[in-house]
Amino acid sequence: MGNCLSSPSTYISKKVVQLLPIETVFKLPAPLPVWPTGEGFANGSINLGGLEVCQVSNFTKIWATREGGLDNLGVTFFEPSQIPDGFLMLGCYNQPSSKSQFGWVLAGKDDAGDILQTPVDYTLVWSSESLKIKQNGNGYIWAPVPPEGYKAVGLMVTSSPEKPPLDKIRVVRSDFTEECEKDTWIWGDDKAAQSSKVNIYALRPKTRGSQAHGVCVGTFMTQVDGAASALSLSCLKNKQFSLSHMPNLDQINTIIQTYSPLVYLHPDEPFLPSSVSWFFNNGALLYKRGEESNPVRIDPTGSNLPQGGSNDGMYWLDLPTDGAAKGKVKKGDLQSSNAYFHINPFWVFYPFNGAARAKVKFINIPLGKIGEHVGDWEHMTLRVSNFNGELWRVYYSEHSGGSWLNASEVEFVSGKNKVVAYSSLHGHAFYAKPGLVLQGNNDIGIRNDTSKSKIMMDTGVRFEMVSAEYLGSVVVEPPWLNFNRPWGPKINYDTREELKNVEKLLPGNLKTQFEKMVNSLPNEVFGEEGPLGPKMKNNWNGDEV
Repeated sequence: MGNCLSSPSTYISKKVVQLLPIETVFKLPAPLPVWPTGEGFANGSINLGGLEVCQVSNFTKIWATREGGLDNLGVTFFEPSQIPDGFLMLGCYNQPSSKSQFGWVLAGKDDAGDILQTPVDYTLVWSSESLKIKQNGNGYIWAPVPPEGYKAVGLMVTSSPEKPPLDKIRVVRSDFTEECEKDTWIWGDDKAAQSSKVNIYALRPKTRGSQAHGVCVGTFMTQVDGAASALSLSCLKNKQFSLSHMPNLDQINTIIQTYSPLVYLHPDEPFLPSSVSWFFNNGALLYKRGEESNPVRIDPTGSNLPQGGSNDGMYWLDLPTDGAAKGKVKKGDLQSSNAYFHINPFWVFYPFNGAARAKVKFINIPLGKIGEHVGDWEHMTLRVSNFNGELWRVYYSEHSGGSWLNASEVEFVSGKNKVVAYSSLHGHAFYAKPGLVLQGNNDIGIRNDTSKSKIMMDTGVRFEMVSAEYLGSVVVEPPWLNFNRPWGPKINYDTREELKNVEKLLPGNLKTQFEKMVNSLPNEVFGEEGPLGPKMKNNWNGDEV
């Protein structure tokens, strides 16, 4: 894990000094590298077309609760401090007190002279005076009232009922803003968000993706009695939409070497990753509808694959027909395996995805063919700050969904900034910690087993950058990337029959519970359709789910 440095204040008990998580500041395990020279990447600020913004990670604590929210440890509110000269505050920051301090807000510098303005007043959104939980004094959340033609992008927090000074914060000219929406739940006055009278959420742009102009400010919104009283808040807009702050090829290579994940595979994993070229070289076949009896061997680069088009059911890939060759390709080849980097997510290819396994109370059951499919593409996304090159968040893809975690919550290789990931047995979903993750409930579900083993894949040792559109012809996309059809055949089997075979192994009182669990699972788990390649996924140009 990363390092945690104590901040000056601690919660003092009569008997012991209790260091709460929020009293520590997360730091990456190793210093950031010296970035190769470039244009705007990691230069500290970004110009949005007249509004220059910088990222502020130094904070002064304003107010905190010690109950409610995650782990019932409360929430802590901050305002940014040590803002660089010329930059102005746009909003306050908060985070669960159960986590080490790790976050940021943007501050703005008005290069045009009329993009930032002081508010004309404040509206009290909520106060904690009637809150009957442990808190450090009272807190007050204020919404800036902007003049006509301007919008607020953040809220103010105080520890007294007096309105903040008008020149404490700035609002933004409307044409430099975009619509935002609530993101992750941060805190409520009860242990669960659903039962809380007041809820705090992080904010994010409503439209996201590589072509979207919305810019997250790092601020939050407040919802009182189910009403989103601060939904009038906006995100910033990158009007200039310049790509000068994106990393160049040398900087990308340094990013990969610095953060590239180390993936631990399960010690019993029979289906290992491989490179795409190894898959092709060892007999993978291209099928065409109507000519199934005459499949075609694929060129090592995929140059004879149909390019572009849509998933029209005309073409698909499959394993070799020869039994020995099919068995070899199913197992993959770890020595040849590549990580394929797209400057958004990176991808890992497995020739074969193994059958799912279920846990029904104390019984573990193989699910026959359910879950098997050819051509398994898995991915992770590393979110790196364009302001300083620091790793901020990691997305672990898990079947049809996944999880975002802050860098402060993930595991790192000892003494390095390389992220650790765990690949689940047979299914190859990525998780941040080893152990069992159950897809289901009440101790009934599909097993996802992960473990730290000697079988591992260092994605920074063998990798290929397959796409970075903004770099133009500098990165040449391989032909196989534009094969927009399934990387495996449609698997024809009777799901009901497979499940009946499983249910025979269960006591009568567990059969109904097991069937309900299976019916609630996404179709992707069953693997009935051949999976599409990475470029056909929504997250190729869009955001993660």
